[in-house]
Amino acid sequence: MKISASIQSQFNNQQTSVQTNGKKIELPLKPSGFGSAINGGELLLLSLATCFCNDIYREASKRSIVISDLRVEVTGEFGGEGDPGANFKYKVDITSEAPQGKIDELIRFTDQVAEVHNTLRKGATVTLE
Repeated sequence: MKISASIQSQFNNQQTSVQTNGKKIELPLKPSGFGSAINGGELLLLSLATCFCNDIYREASKRSIVISDLRVEVTGEFGGEGDPGANFKYKVDITSEAPQGKIDELIRFTDQVAEVHNTLRKGATVTLE
């Protein structure tokens, strides 16, 4: 799977998009006219929440577990300019007719295989080209 993100920014004209395997989605412009309406920290946390959400459904399907409601809330802290984020945590709440023990096992397993989570846990290298 090839994923990319791009921004082309000018006053009152910003094209921010993400693309996976050729499917493109554009993000909204900030009301000031410069930058995205969503900041990078928000997108990072949304990335963690989205990854877990998609992966829990994938893993539930493999186990024939039907999830009727799912809530994933990710929090983190960012300090001053240039400071890395810290204290990333997430909570999961699942409604299902499956026994609680199976849901708890599903959550723990999915936490171990969630790709974005594992990328951050490993410590990704970011290189300016």
